[in-house]
Amino acid sequence: MPRKPIRNEKAKNFKSSMLRLFKELESFKYFIVIGLILAVCGSVLSIMSPNRLSDLVNKISDGLKINQDNLELITESIESSMSEDTLKETMPLILNINLNETAINNIMTSSNITNEEKNIFNNFLKNSDANSEEFISSLKDLPVSILNIILPTSTYNGVLISTEEKIELLNIDKENIHISDTLANALLKDIKVGKYNITPSEQAEFINSISSINSENPTEIYAKIDKMPKSVRNALEPVFDMKGIKRIVIFLISIYLLSALFTYIESIIMTLVSNKFANKLRSRIINKINKLPLKYFDKNQTGDTLSRITNDVDTVAQSMNQSLATLVSAITLFVGTIIMMFKTNYIMAITAISASLLGFMLMFKVLSKSQKYFIERQKYLGELNAHIEEIYSGLNVVKAYNGQESANKEFDNLNERVYNANRKSQFLSGLMMPIMNFIGNFGYVAVCIVGALLTMKGNITFGVIVAFMTYVRLFTSPLSQIGQAMTSLQTTAAAGERVFEFLDEEEMSNQDNITKVLDKSKAKGNIEFVNVEFTYDGNKTPTIKNFSAKAKNGQKIAIVGPTGAGKTTMVNLLMKFYEINKGDIIIDGVSTRELKRENIHSLFTMVLQDTWLFDGTIKENIIYNRENIPIEKVKEVCEIVGLDHFIKTLPKGYDSKISESDSVSAGQRQLLTIARGMLEDAPFLILDEATSNVDTRTEELVQEAMDKLTEGRTSFIIAHRLSTIKNADLILVMKDGNIIEQGNHKELMAKNGFYAELYNSQFEL
Repeated sequence: MPRKPIRNEKAKNFKSSMLRLFKELESFKYFIVIGLILAVCGSVLSIMSPNRLSDLVNKISDGLKINQDNLELITESIESSMSEDTLKETMPLILNINLNETAINNIMTSSNITNEEKNIFNNFLKNSDANSEEFISSLKDLPVSILNIILPTSTYNGVLISTEEKIELLNIDKENIHISDTLANALLKDIKVGKYNITPSEQAEFINSISSINSENPTEIYAKIDKMPKSVRNALEPVFDMKGIKRIVIFLISIYLLSALFTYIESIIMTLVSNKFANKLRSRIINKINKLPLKYFDKNQTGDTLSRITNDVDTVAQSMNQSLATLVSAITLFVGTIIMMFKTNYIMAITAISASLLGFMLMFKVLSKSQKYFIERQKYLGELNAHIEEIYSGLNVVKAYNGQESANKEFDNLNERVYNANRKSQFLSGLMMPIMNFIGNFGYVAVCIVGALLTMKGNITFGVIVAFMTYVRLFTSPLSQIGQAMTSLQTTAAAGERVFEFLDEEEMSNQDNITKVLDKSKAKGNIEFVNVEFTYDGNKTPTIKNFSAKAKNGQKIAIVGPTGAGKTTMVNLLMKFYEINKGDIIIDGVSTRELKRENIHSLFTMVLQDTWLFDGTIKENIIYNRENIPIEKVKEVCEIVGLDHFIKTLPKGYDSKISESDSVSAGQRQLLTIARGMLEDAPFLILDEATSNVDTRTEELVQEAMDKLTEGRTSFIIAHRLSTIKNADLILVMKDGNIIEQGNHKELMAKNGFYAELYNSQFEL
């Protein structure tokens, strides 16, 4: 039968599944709480870092600027010395104006002075008052030839000032000051800036350099400062607040280390919890398997049960490990980041959130489109796998009927569907990373633009922009993590639901009240079936109807009949794999209802048609679940059933490794299971088609071995090869769940009834 397509299923009831999961995790609650608290703490620490990073950037950027305090101190000192009030007092003294009669006479009689210049001087004398405030400033309107006479070289405060320097002083530009060292020494005084002393001449150089700067370009400003006197340069050099920077750096490193430590410990805790929980689930499932009635395995596929033990448990463990803490951490990070953004600057917060949400709307749109293609891919992949498995398992039939072309066409069709669904799903899922990059980059751009505008207005500092660039990353990351975690939790719920469904399955009836025990060493070997009736669940018609029979000690009882007659069902009832509906089965006078299943199982040796070998040596496979069995005994039973020749051909003989997957023939596997059964020292023996897979010659050898094996034991033999049960003491012929004939071979053949018909049909051509 083709395997059903694999589908991307969700939990039938997500809420109840998660509640059940948390209830199952009750014993780990303290570890889970600690893990989640650590996850929250790690997220909170991550949220704290951007603002401190902003402070660090501001500290560093402040350290890259000119020392404004010292610059203002130097500028104020120079401006104070060259203020109008100061110059009013010092200018007359520095200029030392000579307007005596001799100087005036020299001007008026000098042949080097033109008449026009003399007229200007006469007007100056008539209109100027030496005591007025405008007198000094009006001097600069006089011709240089006249100023050379009235402003002779003189000394001020021990500084010799020439006529040219006096004229320079008169024409000084307050907006673009440029003075000589001599004037600086006359006008200025030493300035003490911190530990640096700046002389008047150094101040003059500072004034001349500053006045020559024609732009606000920081590079040009720093270049001019580099050419200033060392004392000025030292006073204006940027000063880093190393203590403040060091404090912030230590704080940030501590936050990052603590966050990493919390995350690491949380990861360890959740990994331990998830693996211990998975271990606990597997143990419970294994214990559950031993308590389930055989009817469960009749209704459910073995592969499905194995999938619950392996895939579903692993899915629950992995998803819980990856999703639970991630979800809590992401929600904390998401909410905390929004709060911190609005606390820092609401305009920047709105900008960052709006830019990010725009991108996420696009991402969710793509996700909604891609989901159906992922479902289709899983569906078509399951159908393709089922087709391949079906064709491969029946390859001989396909070749025998020349069905290769038809199979290939179906394969091509299914393969094309998988290709198209996979191409579309991969293409759309491949857009996720570019979209996430776009969201992040778009958020950075928006934050930088708005941040620059706010910085220009003085509303925020450059550090706030840096903080918000980090906030954008912290904001976008949790959204995708929350989405992934929720998807993972859906898978967890679906897998958990399957596991818990299995754990909630109805178990076999409780045996705590059963106290009777049959000792197999003292068993008499008598069994009686009294009006036994049994109906499989879901069936309306009983499989076994009013079955009655007796088996005495040492008898060989053969059960024959067509397929579906109830032969194997009777054996299963005898072994108490199923509970009978009516009637009773009595072993040595004790009802099977009064005996525990394990006790009944210990009374029987079973050799089944379905062989089973495990990964181990030949010897281990034969001795299975028994202790203190000498190798000589193993060799003896192998010689009896004719296995010794086969075993001798193996590289290590009885110590050769063998498993179900090894290339061992069906007959050899059957012989190994027969040898395993022959080691069991039990009073009852059940042979269910034990010789169906061996050849005629081997069957004769096994038959002889069976005769020895059944000596002194009450044996039940189910066989389709009626030739193998001719020597049975009693043959029960079953049809439609009841005994229609019984007797030995000769008696039944003499009746020429249903048994004789079955027996003779084996020899018809």
